[in-house]
Amino acid sequence: MFDFKELEAFVWVVRLGSFRKVAARLHLTQPSISDRINRLEAAVGESLLERTARPVQPTLRGREFFEHAERLLAGREEALRLFQNEEEFSGTLRLGIIETIAHSWFPDFMRRLAERYPQLTIELTVDISPLLHQRLADNDFDMLFAMDGVAPGLCVEQVPLATFEMGMFVAPQHIETLRLQGPRALPFISFSRQARPYGELVTYLAEQGFEDPKIHCASTLMSIARMSIEGLGIGALPVSTVVDSVKRGELVRLDLPTPLPAMYYEAIWRTTSYPNFSRSVSQLAQDCANRYAQEHADDATLPKVKAWTDTENKN
Repeated sequence: MFDFKELEAFVWVVRLGSFRKVAARLHLTQPSISDRINRLEAAVGESLLERTARPVQPTLRGREFFEHAERLLAGREEALRLFQNEEEFSGTLRLGIIETIAHSWFPDFMRRLAERYPQLTIELTVDISPLLHQRLADNDFDMLFAMDGVAPGLCVEQVPLATFEMGMFVAPQHIETLRLQGPRALPFISFSRQARPYGELVTYLAEQGFEDPKIHCASTLMSIARMSIEGLGIGALPVSTVVDSVKRGELVRLDLPTPLPAMYYEAIWRTTSYPNFSRSVSQLAQDCANRYAQEHADDATLPKVKAWTDTENKN
């Protein structure tokens, strides 16, 4: 079977009519060009060039083969341009993200991604990190914006994206109750049991002396926020995602004895999924996440209410 180097040598010999000129153009020796032509003719089973003619001419079958060889080389160049010109990338990116990102810097990311890759198609899925990682392992996704949990043995690359400060929030009508009875007076509201923030909340509460806290679970961030606003409990939420609700007076941030664990997110992609393109996309995601963090740097200064007084621990 012949390869592209042999095709290239044959095409240029036909075009230039001289082994010497082709050797100079391809920065090779004349014997190297002759070897490539000999291998090509051995592969196809007959002569393709009339070497005694000056300039060198293709045989009858050589002229016919020349047209196919040119198309093959042109097809190779077109295929390689997919990797040389990232802006012309026209494939489909199967992207999985967690909801916290979907409700923070992701819209800015999508706008900038569309500007950079106007031919790109996105298949977007929003879910919790464990399920996203499982689907990455099943090859349902090319890239994730998620928390940790990469399947063992899966070949991936990853870069850090964003850190979200966590806080506890409650509807204003419950502040006096919390001051009098402590946080045990209300249930807590968190993500599903499969999600890392739920486990971190359980650990945090255990460190504060809660042996069997009541925790409502919701599958979406917006559900947790809505339940908290409606007064159904104390919501454990990323601070930046509920800033507007606090400013409108719908929620109050509690002053905690120690901070909740922050949530850290990464861009993760399979090493076999458009590696150069994926690195470029991850860098864009980093830029958007950093810009969002700078714009929300004052979220940590939201007023906090000292209502976390556990009377049961005091007795």
